[in-house]
This record gives sequence, C-alpha cells and structure tokens, in this order.
Amino acid sequence: MREARKAGLRAGMVILAFAAVAVAGVALRPLLPIDETRYIDVAREMRLEGSWFLPLKNFELYTDKPPLLFWLINLVWTLAGEVSGFAGRLVGPFFALLTLAGTWALGRRLWDNATGAMAAVVLAGLTVFAAFGGALMFDTLLACATLAGLWALVSAMKAPGVNRRAWGGFGLALAFGVLAKGPVILFHLAPALLAAPLWADPAARPSAREALRGAGLALAVALCVIALWVLPAAITGGAEYRHMILWEQTAGRAVASFAHARPFWWVVAMLPVLLFPWIWSPGLWRGAVRLRFSDRALRLMAVQAGAGLFLFSLISGKQLHYLVPELPAFALIAARALLASGGADRRGGWAEAPVLGLLLLAGLVPLAVALGAGDARTAELLHPLVAPIWFLLFCVLLAALVWALPRAAGLSVAGLGLMLGGLGLIATTGLGTSYDSAPIAREMAAHEAAGLASVTGRYNSEFGFEGRLTRKVDVLTAEEAPQWLAAHPGGLLVAECRDVPTLEKTAAEVRFFYGHDWCLWRAE
Repeated sequence: MREARKAGLRAGMVILAFAAVAVAGVALRPLLPIDETRYIDVAREMRLEGSWFLPLKNFELYTDKPPLLFWLINLVWTLAGEVSGFAGRLVGPFFALLTLAGTWALGRRLWDNATGAMAAVVLAGLTVFAAFGGALMFDTLLACATLAGLWALVSAMKAPGVNRRAWGGFGLALAFGVLAKGPVILFHLAPALLAAPLWADPAARPSAREALRGAGLALAVALCVIALWVLPAAITGGAEYRHMILWEQTAGRAVASFAHARPFWWVVAMLPVLLFPWIWSPGLWRGAVRLRFSDRALRLMAVQAGAGLFLFSLISGKQLHYLVPELPAFALIAARALLASGGADRRGGWAEAPVLGLLLLAGLVPLAVALGAGDARTAELLHPLVAPIWFLLFCVLLAALVWALPRAAGLSVAGLGLMLGGLGLIATTGLGTSYDSAPIAREMAAHEAAGLASVTGRYNSEFGFEGRLTRKVDVLTAEEAPQWLAAHPGGLLVAECRDVPTLEKTAAEVRFFYGHDWCLWRAE
C-alpha cells in the first residue's frame, strides 16, 4: 500500500509538472505556423460565418480535417465569453492531460496501479509528447480516442458473447477518432482488434463469430454518430467537398502523399528523437530483456506500438506527431521494463551516461550556432547571447538532476525540462518573434478595407486569427500580382519575396517570418 501511494504521488507530481509546462508553452510562445495559426483561424471563421458543419479556411471550404477540434475551440470560447487565443489553445493540453490519465487507468486495469502510474510518468517525460501535447493539434484527441477504444476492446474480449456496452463503446471511440482526424483512427485501433487471438485469453474471449458480430455493432454505432456530421456536410458542401473528405484526405495521403512525403525508413530513424529520453536509458533496456511475452497485456501493447510503427512507415506522408497515439503503448511497455529491472527508484548516476551526454549536447548546439557555427540569420535570431548561455547552464542542471535523482524521476525531469528550456529560449531570443504572425497580421488588418492578397500555394491563413480578418484574402499567381496592386489602391499584397519575381523586392517592406523573407507590397 505504501509503495502504491508513493507511485501515485510521483505520477501526480509529474502530471502537474507537465500541465505547468504545457500552459507555459501557451503563454510563452506565439501561435506556430502553419498548423496552429491555421487551425485556430478555421475555428474563428466557422464561428464568424455560423458554418458549423463545414470548416472554413480563408472563407472557403476547408477539406483537410473534420470539425471536432474546431468545435471544441469554439466551445472553450463560448465558456470564456470571448474569442481568445490563450483560451482556445488550451484544448490541446487538456486532451494531453486526459491522455496521461487514460494511460494510467489502462495500465492499472491491465496490470496494477504501479504500472499505470509509472506509465504516466514515462509518457509525461517524453519531450516529443510534451511538445505536441502542448500544441493546438489533433493528435492528443486521437490519442484519447485510441485509449478509449483499447479500453472498450479489452472489455469486449473478457467474456464469451457480445458485450453490447463494450462494443458500443468501441464504436463511439471510432467515431470520436474519425471526427477528430478522419479514418486514420483505424490505423490505431484495427491492429489490436485483428490481433485479438494473440493477446485475449482463449478461455474467456468471444468466439470468432461473436467477435465479428460485435465489430459489426461497433461499426454501425460509429457510422451513425459520424453520419450526424458527414451527411449534412456532404449535402451542403457539394460534390468536390464529398470527394475531398471521403477520399482525397484519407487514401490520397496514404498512397501518394501530397504533403510530408518521406521514405519508408524515416519513422524508424526518428525513434531516438521520438522516444527521448527513455529510449537512451540503459536502465530501461536492462529491464526490457526481462519481460516475457507470456504476459498477454504486454502482447497487446507490443501489437499496438509495433503495428503503428509499421503502418506509418508504409504510408507516403509521415510526421512525428502521427505516432502520438502510439506513445501510451510505449509508455506502458517502458513502465513494465522499469519495474522489472527494479531500478526505477535507484539513483541514475553514471549509468545514465547517454542521457547526460545528449542533454549537454542539446545545450551546446544553440550556443555554437549563436557563435557562428550555423548560418548568419539563425545566429542572429539566437541573440542576445546570454539566452543560449543560460540554456546551456539549464541543460547542465538537468544532467545533474538525472545523475542525482532516482531514475524515473530524473528522466521525466530531463524530458519535461528540455521542453521548458526550449520554451524559455524561444521567449528570450529572436526565435519567438521570427515565428510570430501578429506583426504582419496587424498590417493586413489595417489594409483590409482596401483589399488583401497573397500568392497561389503559399497562403495558409497564417495571419487571419491574429489580424481578426473578416474578408477573404485574394490568392493570385505571381503574374497577376502587378495588375492586382494597380486595381486595389490602398491594398496590401503579402507573400514570400521569392514567390513573386514579378514585383521588385526593393519596393516592399520586408519582414522575416517562418524562416523566410516576406514582402509587404502596398498599392499606391
């Protein structure tokens, strides 16, 4: 009982630390282009136009994503009483906290409270989870849907017959996932369902026919819930919208990605980053070799993590955050390994040398770039020089904590601390301002009445929310830009300078934003 309380207390403290870092991220950094700036503006335009079934971007149909995230942002704004960037951006961290709680609960159900609590510590201490969990994106919603689906599936496989409540819950999880990010939820839940004979107790689970009936019930429930949005949206959105949401944004991305296309080995190559710092811990690997696959719950988590890794390696479009829903499965496996090694409460010491070295390297890189090891523009952004110096000292402190603290506590501090230090570096250098859309957005708002324009393939509503724009930005080809300026006196054309060779850069005000020079051409 004492050990259980200790594990619960440690997990609770790490989760509170995670919440503090996530909220600090919302406060310290600007909306990040192009995802956060786009998603929050889609929610604002839906609210402005009263378009609750059809998401809008730049006041036109936005077919890339379903509406759940945008509905939730608007719900927060309704509760807050205003359209607030800070309040709207809390949706992502809220679901990240639900993911941590769900991981803890699933670990407790499959094994015991010690495993669940340790898994929550592992997940919260993953730097990548801290980064994406604090962002306004779809992936923590999808992670919650995945955990809910796994919970329901475990219940459905506990006894013979068709557990209608469990299969209905599985269907609701599928529907939640589809409304969050589309049919990709099947990548996260179908492998566990198909592999049930591998992990479910053969003496207790439903027969194949009963499982098939249960899956049919789940699919029916999911389709009924999804239809509440898809049918009105498909009818009012027209043929092109139906094609985009039902095919192009699902199969199109998987077969031949029109964004983020990368080679098949890319996901595996990024695992050392995705799973930092835990994958670098020799203590975790010593425990991992003691695990036995006679443990059916461990088989389930291995299927969940391994199938996700395999499937997302096969598809054309790849991003690190696509694997966020698989991170709870890794955290549960890692928790079992740490507990098996008996080293979670031992001081890290020099046994964690790989993590110590990587923390010091992470601290040295910004300072080296600021001193001239990288390109001149990035070096300039990392000034004043005191900022990368204190970041290096902060990383040294993190390394000291990993060395001195018990392994589980030290590694979770390292993962979360590196994220916090990165936020501080952004807030105290030019990195933050270089990604801040507000200065250009204010210029656009001042010229909105006379007309605004950008160029084809570049405008992604980066400036709509911060400028609170209420009219469509005209999207032109570079050849059309001179004629547009002549026809819109007092108007403003905003684009990356390199994208408009038909206009002179010297005639524009140049702002550095999102890694490039942007030109603001004012029509006389």
